[in-house]
Amino acid sequence: MSLRDEIINDPEYGNKAEAFEAFDDIPTNPNLGNTIGDVINRRYGRREVLRGILGVSATTALFGTSAMIAPQQAAAKTAADSRYIFDELAWGNDETHHITEGYDLKVLLRWGDPITADAPAFDVMNQTPEAQLQQFGYNNDYVGFAPLNADGTRGMLCVNHEYTNEEVMFPGLGRQDRAGFEDMTKEIVDIEMAAHGGTVVEIEQVDGEWNVVLDGPNNRRITPLNTEMTFSGPAAGHDRLKTNDDATGMSVMGTINNCAGGMTPWGTYLMAEENFHGYFWSDVLDAEGKVDVSAQAEAKQMKRYGVPGRWYAWGKYYDRFNIDKEPNMPNKYGWIVEVDPTDPTALPVKHTAMGRFRHEGAETTVSTDGHVVVYSGDDNRFDYQYKFVSKGTVTGDKSRDMGLLSDGTLYVARFEDDGVINWLPLIHGEGPLTAANGFNDQGDVMIDTRLAADLLGATPMDRPEDAQPRGDGTAYIMLTNNTRRKADQVNAANPRPESSFGHIIEIKEAGGDHAATTGTWSILVKCGDPTLADVGAQWNPETSENGWFGSPDNCAIDTDGRLWISTDQGSGWAKTGKSDGLYALETEGDLRGHSKLFFRCPVGGELCGPYFTDDSETLFLAVQHPGTDGTKNFVGFERNSTFEDPATRWPDFDPAMPPRPSVLVVTKQGGGKIAV
Repeated sequence: MSLRDEIINDPEYGNKAEAFEAFDDIPTNPNLGNTIGDVINRRYGRREVLRGILGVSATTALFGTSAMIAPQQAAAKTAADSRYIFDELAWGNDETHHITEGYDLKVLLRWGDPITADAPAFDVMNQTPEAQLQQFGYNNDYVGFAPLNADGTRGMLCVNHEYTNEEVMFPGLGRQDRAGFEDMTKEIVDIEMAAHGGTVVEIEQVDGEWNVVLDGPNNRRITPLNTEMTFSGPAAGHDRLKTNDDATGMSVMGTINNCAGGMTPWGTYLMAEENFHGYFWSDVLDAEGKVDVSAQAEAKQMKRYGVPGRWYAWGKYYDRFNIDKEPNMPNKYGWIVEVDPTDPTALPVKHTAMGRFRHEGAETTVSTDGHVVVYSGDDNRFDYQYKFVSKGTVTGDKSRDMGLLSDGTLYVARFEDDGVINWLPLIHGEGPLTAANGFNDQGDVMIDTRLAADLLGATPMDRPEDAQPRGDGTAYIMLTNNTRRKADQVNAANPRPESSFGHIIEIKEAGGDHAATTGTWSILVKCGDPTLADVGAQWNPETSENGWFGSPDNCAIDTDGRLWISTDQGSGWAKTGKSDGLYALETEGDLRGHSKLFFRCPVGGELCGPYFTDDSETLFLAVQHPGTDGTKNFVGFERNSTFEDPATRWPDFDPAMPPRPSVLVVTKQGGGKIAV
């Protein structure tokens, strides 16, 4: 049995998506000799800190100013001094969601809810692809908002739908379907495809309450089933993007595995394509039953990107997802897609100047001289952090500014031992990025971004996910975890092998300019239970039992510059005992590193978003795959996470309805900014 099938059929994993995620934890990067963990451990040694060998500046950069305060002095500074004014929620795990006192929470959209006035009512027992195309999609991840009026009470909600959990969506589908997809009919595949992609829907706030505007003229679904897209930038029209159904290399049907994303300064919506590799299929297997790509012309590239993953049965019914028939098709995915939420007639654009990898996030800011800067991580163990800087500058003319992401420079990060970050440009003809190494033009560099970054000596990271820039030249990088760090890499200065809990890095770009090619970096916090010595977590002394967390994933910065973190522990949450949730995290002053729990998910759910409106008086959250993650391994929830036996039936709690991924809207009772 192949390693893939061993993992897929392992009863440790309660659902197919969880099993495939475990399989995907295996890194594809061969350059593991100088990871971010190695850099951290050379820069900072716990024993050296405790013995006082490091200087004050280095200690402060790692642990924050609170690390320099004696315990008796720190005791005088309490959580009451936090910039986040709310009573912290107690951690726990049960079948429903919880939010701190003083806030109203509404389920705004659930999987299957109508998004158009003529959409059919959701019938979970009789689903069709036609109905799903008019209904809210599955597994909502990124949430963005584009205002339509001056006071921001009406606008377009933009939501990604990352993937599907078929065994929870459809009656009768379960573990037996994992390896061979025997029960996956074309109709089920089409429903899956219609449930992927994104939703653009108008919402309006009246008398303080947000509601969906079903007759909004721009309401629509964006899916891999029926949404045509085009390309821009150096790989547009490239020979490696040409397929049997597209001789121009300029067209593709849809987008897949849209995880995090971003909103641009001109009001468009960016969809990041993350684990695209999992959707591709091959019937060519070796003697051990493993997919064999050795005869493929792009075998090296496919191995580096993990293609094909065979997570889904789409390739059984659609040639475009079968690499035996369409070997170039994987090159059409793994990009950042720009959508104009107010123009349904405009083709979404895949911007190849921003590189091809497993994009997590596309958070934008504007440099000191007007260039657009977009931060994006490559969400895989031992892969890289990137940022894109546009060639042109923002003009305020939307029609012109929509072209800014088509031309610019993509950089990959190298984190130096001395706390300097260098952004390395991925430009054809510079350094090793030449024809001698397989890069014949800039299109090749962008299609094979991972391989180009390998050659430049970028720093392999511990699964970089969301990255959020702040206007002062600061950016926060979420590093979710890395359980693949080997024990033989551990020494006295390397306290965190096989990290299940991740950490957060703070970047200060030189001169406060996000377009700078150098800056400094430090660890804001090492995540995990700070009372456990073998975890090696580093928190502010005032962080409570409720406040620490594991596996930071998405993040947001409110209008006061404060950082909010949502978590995605996967099956690892059985190790913390905590459900995923939203935490407010201090980044300044004596409480730097202190965090407070604001919201927590129902059992088995991952928290996505978060997104604040421009006045910070509304907060959008997304709960993805409720009732699935880790529920077979968590005490009290020993269930299979299937349609018939989910760990929760949130948010409907209807015995005939499975759990439904949903977008939530949070407002303060009586009005006003969140947590102020």
